[in-house]
Amino acid sequence: MFDRHLRRIKDHWFRLLIVRLDGQWSPTTVTWVGLAVGVLGIVLTWRGALVWGLALWLLNRLLDGLDGALARQNDAQSDFGGYVDILADFVVYAGYPIAIAFAAPSHANSVALAWLLASFYVNAISWSYLAALLEKRQAGASAHGEQTSVTMPEGLIGATETIVFYCLFLLFPQWLVPLFSLMAALVALTILQRLRWARLVLTV
Repeated sequence: MFDRHLRRIKDHWFRLLIVRLDGQWSPTTVTWVGLAVGVLGIVLTWRGALVWGLALWLLNRLLDGLDGALARQNDAQSDFGGYVDILADFVVYAGYPIAIAFAAPSHANSVALAWLLASFYVNAISWSYLAALLEKRQAGASAHGEQTSVTMPEGLIGATETIVFYCLFLLFPQWLVPLFSLMAALVALTILQRLRWARLVLTV
């Protein structure tokens, strides 16, 4: 919901880091490093080290923002880079809730986890196929001046809200069932919101 508005602010602050990385790391290298950090965080979370999991989650999100900012700063955006970036995001997005639930196994946690992952699955196809259709109609990222590889149809739950929710998962694992359920419900609302918007746009 806030991603597009925060991207310019985020890029402004990232310029300080970009100066240090310029010419040393490519955007895709930053993406791979971010993925490695995220996977390590998932493993540590699964082992019960939630504080380390939280720290590495935040570092992963920092690197995820940095790779795009670095690409835009150096005019080095590429289709492959965008593809690797979103693939890495989804690996980490899926892995963390699984690891948190496995760190505190219970039937209730497993059911809530299944509901959350199912909402992610449907949400992923709801925005990715819609993005493909918008690009096909020349109504995608370039048409609207977006700075992503493909258009990212907005919704109630986006990257910013996901960061907040995952922090809550790691900070309050005793509340996992209500937190998982709340996020899943909000993702479901996002899917319906996007469906309504798509009906208005794609039937024109």
